[in-house]
Amino acid sequence: MFVKNVTSFTASGGPGNLTASCACLLSSQTIRVRRCHLANRGIPPACRSRKMNQRSDMPAHAAAGETAAYRDPERLLQDLIHFDTTNPPGNEAECVRYIEQLLAGAGFQAVLLGRQPDRPNLITRLPGRGAAPPLLLHGHVDVVTTANQKWTHPPFEGKVADGYIWGRGTLDMKGGVAMMLAALLRAKAESFVPAGDVVLAILCDEETGSDLGSKYLVENHPEHFRNIRYAISEGGGFAIYIGKRKLYPIMVTEKQLCTMRATVCGAGGHGSMPVRGGAMARLARLIQRLDRRRLPVRITPATRLTVEGASKALPFPANLVLRQTLNPLMTDRILALFGPGRTALDPLFRNTVAATVVHASDKFNVIPSEITIELDGRLLPGCSPEQFTAELRHVIGHDVMLEVIRYDPGPAEPDMGWFDTLAGILRQADAEGTVFPLLFSGVSDARFFRRLGIQTYGFTPIPLPRHLRAWELGHGPDERVPVGAIRFGTDAIYEALKRYGAACPTDPLGSH
Repeated sequence: MFVKNVTSFTASGGPGNLTASCACLLSSQTIRVRRCHLANRGIPPACRSRKMNQRSDMPAHAAAGETAAYRDPERLLQDLIHFDTTNPPGNEAECVRYIEQLLAGAGFQAVLLGRQPDRPNLITRLPGRGAAPPLLLHGHVDVVTTANQKWTHPPFEGKVADGYIWGRGTLDMKGGVAMMLAALLRAKAESFVPAGDVVLAILCDEETGSDLGSKYLVENHPEHFRNIRYAISEGGGFAIYIGKRKLYPIMVTEKQLCTMRATVCGAGGHGSMPVRGGAMARLARLIQRLDRRRLPVRITPATRLTVEGASKALPFPANLVLRQTLNPLMTDRILALFGPGRTALDPLFRNTVAATVVHASDKFNVIPSEITIELDGRLLPGCSPEQFTAELRHVIGHDVMLEVIRYDPGPAEPDMGWFDTLAGILRQADAEGTVFPLLFSGVSDARFFRRLGIQTYGFTPIPLPRHLRAWELGHGPDERVPVGAIRFGTDAIYEALKRYGAACPTDPLGSH
């Protein structure tokens, strides 16, 4: 797939240099980023957020040899953390090319595909026996900002301290990428041939909507994912605790992204002559209504799967109480018993909306006559934007203009065909844990691969201790994972590669 040492793109002018001045003009074009090895097998200092390690100017595995990477997945994670891939702006190219270098050193061929040269995606493949459809492992290497956060250790240092690896991306999701890489490299080193091809996709831009990552690949290069039925990615496998019980959720489906724009209008004017009941006052009432009232309870098949699965881990009467949340007349009363823990549970039972961005006057002395506010809507599987809008109308009234500006649909119900295999791996790895299917309240790259008929399972196993909560650490300060957790996850994913064929259809093309 590569045109070695050549940069090419599909544009009327033909090939040429991709300078910063023309990159924006090519945003709608397809760019195939050239394959290249980094100078001296390291990363130029100007492209690094920190020096890669204290002994060398190059990543540890580039210095020691790529074949060592699978034996030390924790160090591989540290190397990935060193790349500052905060999105925006992303700048994932050097991190992706480092991964390409590791794979090339182990004998893999990879292709880099992207709409922008500094935002590539990588795809490689471990050939299988042809006895099962291909399996997809996908993970993103961009991370969210650390701005205005107080960290105990620098977020891009990858420091090991107090029994943890600290750094942005340890959970979301460079830790998962390190697991997948290490598992794939181990399979290659041990000459393991899986039942079907294993496709690895390293993605950019997940944290700001995936337009340059999974969405771009699905819309422009679906041939790389032909006949794939199942995938592994983020969104599950981390340990959580309810009372004294340890649980491992595996994400089987997720909510749908539905971004809306609400507009309120009113009298405007000069700031020296205040108006009453204007657009700003109407905005205040709108936000207050959204804050005080929840959208109605909806018990979906995915919600039922999650609640019934989690309740099996609990003793009586806690299991009975949790199952009562499936009665819409009791849902809110039961959720209130969880106190602050309700925040994580509430989105499983209803569509949610959060006011996130306000556009008003751009001058301090001008009273705006029109204000728009962006609403981050998350819809339960099977719910439509029209149903969501009707729910919002009931809360905010009809004097607010509403407009859907983005909707990423998902399936109403998940494909559970490979769940039992993955659950069995976790039960064997940690006999103390109970595994259950999870409706993920966020969104991920999985929603775009689902358009190709691919069911993604959240399976990046991390045995977190009781006092750490994945949903609080992922985008917050002091993101970290226990030392040894990445090896635990690597072993689980490698075991999944070995067991994959037994759980697949006999049709090697995966017709479904």
